[in-house]
Amino acid sequence: MADYNHKHIEPKWQAFWNENQTFKATVDKSKPKFYSLDMFPYPSGAGLHVGHPLGYIASDIVSRFKRNKGFNVLHPMGFDAFGLPAEQYAIQTGQHPAITTKENIDRYKEQLKNIGFSFDWDKEIQTCDPAYYKWTQWIFLRIFNSWYNKATEKAETIDQLVATFAQSGNANVSAACDEDTPSFSADEWNAWSEEEQQRMLLKYRLTYLSETSVNWCPELKTVLSNDEVKDGFSERGGHPVVKKKMKQWSMRITAYAQRLLESLDNLDWSEPLKEMQRNWIGKSIGAELAFPVIGHDLKINVFTTRIDTIFGVTFLSLAPESEMVAELTTEDQKEAVAAYVETAKNRSERDRMSDVKTISGVFTGSYATNPFNGTQIPIWIADYVLAGYGTGAVMAVPCGDQRDYDFAKHFDLPIVPVIEDADISEKSDPTKEGVMMNSGFLNGMSCKDAIAKAIEFAEEKGVGKGKINFRIRDAIFARQRYWGEPVPVYFKNDLPYLVDEADLPIILPEIDKYLPTEDGDPPLARAENFNYTPKGETEAYPLEMSTMPGWAGSSWYWYRYMDAKNDTAFVDKDIQEYWGNVDLYIGGSEHATGHLLYSRFWNKIMYDLGIVNQQEPFKKLINQGMIQGRSNFVYRIKGENKFVSKGLKDDYDTIDMHVDVNIVYNDELNMEAFRKWRPDLANAEFITEENGKYVCGWEVEKMSKSKYNVVNPDDIIERYGADTLRLYEMFLGPLEQFKPWNTNGIDGVSKFLKKLWRLFHNQEGEFAVSDEAPNKAELKVLHKTIKKAEEDIERYSFNTSVSSFMICVNELTALNCNNRQVLADLVVLISPYAPHITEELWSLLGNKESIVNTPYPVLNEEFLQEDEHEYPIAFNGKMRVKMSFAVDKPNAEIQAEVLASKDVQKWLEGKTPKKVIVVPKKIVNIVI
Repeated sequence: MADYNHKHIEPKWQAFWNENQTFKATVDKSKPKFYSLDMFPYPSGAGLHVGHPLGYIASDIVSRFKRNKGFNVLHPMGFDAFGLPAEQYAIQTGQHPAITTKENIDRYKEQLKNIGFSFDWDKEIQTCDPAYYKWTQWIFLRIFNSWYNKATEKAETIDQLVATFAQSGNANVSAACDEDTPSFSADEWNAWSEEEQQRMLLKYRLTYLSETSVNWCPELKTVLSNDEVKDGFSERGGHPVVKKKMKQWSMRITAYAQRLLESLDNLDWSEPLKEMQRNWIGKSIGAELAFPVIGHDLKINVFTTRIDTIFGVTFLSLAPESEMVAELTTEDQKEAVAAYVETAKNRSERDRMSDVKTISGVFTGSYATNPFNGTQIPIWIADYVLAGYGTGAVMAVPCGDQRDYDFAKHFDLPIVPVIEDADISEKSDPTKEGVMMNSGFLNGMSCKDAIAKAIEFAEEKGVGKGKINFRIRDAIFARQRYWGEPVPVYFKNDLPYLVDEADLPIILPEIDKYLPTEDGDPPLARAENFNYTPKGETEAYPLEMSTMPGWAGSSWYWYRYMDAKNDTAFVDKDIQEYWGNVDLYIGGSEHATGHLLYSRFWNKIMYDLGIVNQQEPFKKLINQGMIQGRSNFVYRIKGENKFVSKGLKDDYDTIDMHVDVNIVYNDELNMEAFRKWRPDLANAEFITEENGKYVCGWEVEKMSKSKYNVVNPDDIIERYGADTLRLYEMFLGPLEQFKPWNTNGIDGVSKFLKKLWRLFHNQEGEFAVSDEAPNKAELKVLHKTIKKAEEDIERYSFNTSVSSFMICVNELTALNCNNRQVLADLVVLISPYAPHITEELWSLLGNKESIVNTPYPVLNEEFLQEDEHEYPIAFNGKMRVKMSFAVDKPNAEIQAEVLASKDVQKWLEGKTPKKVIVVPKKIVNIVI
């Protein structure tokens, strides 16, 4: 085979890897381990476009490199297979989501295998497989049977808590629990019925049922998390989302807020990504104050980070969802409040917080008392206040907060600055009406001291206390959908009980439709006999009808990869001990506040319970940038089926029209393919450039079907090969950056591979390499490349490595190098990037084993030492000539040779230099 033929080479080696299970990972304690993980994809019907493999290629390069460096590598792949698209398709067509999902997965696997990834397919997982979600349910059992002990700062089993209650009640229990949890003694606990005890335990469990305000999407008929809602619409499908009270499963992620925050500092993640998590967790140090409501036996609790501004409070703001709204609304305000609340509940929290232009609110008609100075302040409802943050109430200080100021100006409310008054004693009692009014005993203090003093005063008077607050809310853990993991819970007397572990998995039942029932129950209510009979009982109880959210199966999947076929254990302890946590995780930044946060949360629970041995799941994390689409345009003459080339369009009245980039090559339109693209274009006419070509316009946009700029990797592989695709995606730019896909540059990468191939072949196309010893120049080129390639991979700078390979091949070509030793090392260097062509060349070199486990070439710095140095020869500081000298040549000899040079004599013009300065390995300066 004389010419490089990717269509022959690539299938050959993909079949070889598959048949020989080249990438199968097993525990090998004689080698250091490396766990390389990709954020597993949700398989859509559209398959992959060229933007999707970017991160996979990067992780594959590192995985292959680590194998060459002697590591035992685990590099798995699987599919996040529960999701809304498959269910929406099922609703529309009646086809079971499992069928759609399998078809999509098969398509993805075919495409991934065609790109030549070193995945251990023996460890493939699919979250919709009962063999997998059995263990998701198993984890749920343990979370349900746990509580968070603030004293030990860890999750502990509920049995320990029950024992404490039976012995001493809850007086000495410091737990993450519901705020309305009452105090009770051991006698009271022991006197309660099982039902009463179980209801109390729900206030402590790490996963629990409660009435919660949720994001309800009527079109999708499910609850969405905050990160799945944008500007009041679902991110998937763009459907309206409203606030709705529902009984929901939640997980007490708030218990882990501080730990999730603190351990970020020890992770090798990008600072912007860590900052996104810090902001989402949102730690605030401040105080909670109680404002008594006038005429009610009720207090409004407010969290503030600036208690020192208490004397500037002129009104209170409640969230529209606040349970106090109904009680505080006076008769004359009921109609206005009802209308306002109805409007506000249809706006998402993100929308309400980010919308600074719209000021919206309504007066309840009630008043509260400032606990520091006794002044009466009105109670309003404002949509910039969120029920899920703090207490759902804000003490408004218009003189110190922009949103409070804008609200006060809009509704003509007082804006009172804090007046300093040094005459008021610090020992005065500000709770007596009229004593302090708009002055304060904090005058003259720094902000920090004033806050501390105000908290101390509030605590002494019993009107408030210092408090740490977090923005993060407990995570909703339920979807009113069919296509998800069943929750392993049954209900007895309206209380949740766990199914027996031996009965896992609870498998999704067959149903006639994938819609909620006519009564509004989730689709699982359509299943016949979806019940559970506990051991030792005869009565069947109804199972939970909601399913787990999409993030359930993705919050632990990296552990299952370690031991994917284990039927008896979550993961074998010895196997888990060996692989530990993930060394490199690559995926999109869009998962920063969803998947990554929930994964860390579950991992910490499992660590506390002794299920896993690592507190954090992912050591190193890289967010790959997005590959953007490069759209092409044709220019249609208005009212005609005639198209003008880009260079001539200004002479006509035209309309820009997106065109399929797959029929455009180097911005030149394939006119015949264009006519076949759509029926209405069959008779299209063209006004072309002088050379007869139709040139398209272009613009960088998001890759999207609607813009016809989606490039299918199958097309690139068919035309250029998978190795070209891999190299080109890395060559586009730094991994973390956004960059446009531009087919114009792919020819250069393709030519590079052909040039590499030719190094191993003579002019007749025959394989021909020399067994002679390499010369100095060849070794210098090779070892310069070894050094660069190794440094680049270790710092994940893949684009610069591709450039260095191109330079190396060019230089070796110029040297007419066909030395076996040099070329063998070169193919090992390139093999992580272009595995197919290098496997073929490695085989042609006479090797029987795969290149995959071949030791990486060892750098020898001696070959990089320079024998000569090129000196610039300057005249009065201006460089005129260059001359090379041996690096160890004495200065006197350099000076003599410089002055003897004809080129130097020309610039001297017969003059005698006043001085000649030789700076070793730098410059020679002649002063005339």
